[in-house]
Amino acid sequence: MSERILEEIKQTIRQYETIIIHRHSSPDPDALGSQGGLAAILRETYPEKKIYKVGEVVSGLEFLVTMDDISDELYKGALVIVTDTANSPRISDPRYALGDKLIKIDHHPNDEPYGDLIYVNTKASSCSEIIADLWQFFEDEWIMTSEAARLLYAGILGDTGRFLYPSTTSHTLNVAADLRQYNFDAAKLTRELQEMPLKVARLMSVVYDRLEVDQNGAGRVILPHDLLIELGISDSETSQIVSSPGVIDDLLAWGIFVEQAHGGYRVRLRSKAPIVNTIAKEHHGGGHPLASGARAHDMTEVDAIYTKIKAACAEFINNEKK
Repeated sequence: MSERILEEIKQTIRQYETIIIHRHSSPDPDALGSQGGLAAILRETYPEKKIYKVGEVVSGLEFLVTMDDISDELYKGALVIVTDTANSPRISDPRYALGDKLIKIDHHPNDEPYGDLIYVNTKASSCSEIIADLWQFFEDEWIMTSEAARLLYAGILGDTGRFLYPSTTSHTLNVAADLRQYNFDAAKLTRELQEMPLKVARLMSVVYDRLEVDQNGAGRVILPHDLLIELGISDSETSQIVSSPGVIDDLLAWGIFVEQAHGGYRVRLRSKAPIVNTIAKEHHGGGHPLASGARAHDMTEVDAIYTKIKAACAEFINNEKK
C-alpha cells in the first residue's frame, strides 16, 4: 500500500462532516459489500459524522444492505467515496459529481483515473478486501463491526467465487479469516449468496442448452430480450448465471450476450485462462483480465466479439503446446 495516499485518505475522511458512498450500477456482492462495509466502519468510528450509501435498488441482493434515500442538498460540501467502480459512467447515481471532493477506491485496472484521491490495488481479490486492508492499516482508529465484517466477507466471497478464482491469494484467505472472527452467520451468508429464484435456475438450464462451444473451448450464449420477458427475469438477475458455464471442462472462455430492451447487448466475459479484458476494452467496456464487461450495438458486434474470444482461446492453446 502507498502509505502517503492512505494517510491522505484517512485525513480527508476526518475533515468532512458528511460522507456519501457510491458504487457501480447493477452491483454485485463486492460492490455492495465494499460500499456497505465501509459505511458501517465509518459510522462506528465517527458517530458524529453523517454517513450515507446511495445507488439503485438491486433485485436479489436486498439481504446484503439497503440504500439511503437522500436529497441533492446533502451533497453540498460533502465528501464522496466511490468503491469498486473502474470508470465514472458506471457509477450508480450521477449525483456523485455534486460533492466537494471525490475519492476512488477500486481493484480494477485504473484505465480512467477519476477523482481527487485515487487508491487502486489490482492485486486485491476484491474491493471488499481493500476496505478490510484499510481497516487493518488504520487499526489504531478505524473500528470493525460484525455488520461490516459480514458485508466485506460477502464481497470477498462474491469476487473470488467462494475462493475458487485465481484472484484468491494467501492474503485474501488471511483477511477472510480475520473477518470471520466477528459475530455473523457465515454459513447462512454463503447460502444466501448461492440461492437463486426458480426462474433464474430455469434460465441456467437455457444457458446450458444454448451454449455454443468451438473446438478450442470458446463459448457464447445469446439471451434474447423476449426470453427474459417470458421467464420474468430482469437484466440484473442474469448476472447470477454468468459463471455457471465454467463447470464445463471443455470450456476455456465465454461470453454471455444479453439483449437489452432498448436494443443492443450487455456482454459479460469470463475466462479460465485467456485474457478477455483486452476484448472488453475494444467494445465499450473493461474489467479484470479474466472477468470483464462490454457492450455490443448489434449482432454484428456480438459476432465480432465472439470471433475475438475464439482467437484468444486458440492463441492460448497454441502457446501451451510450445
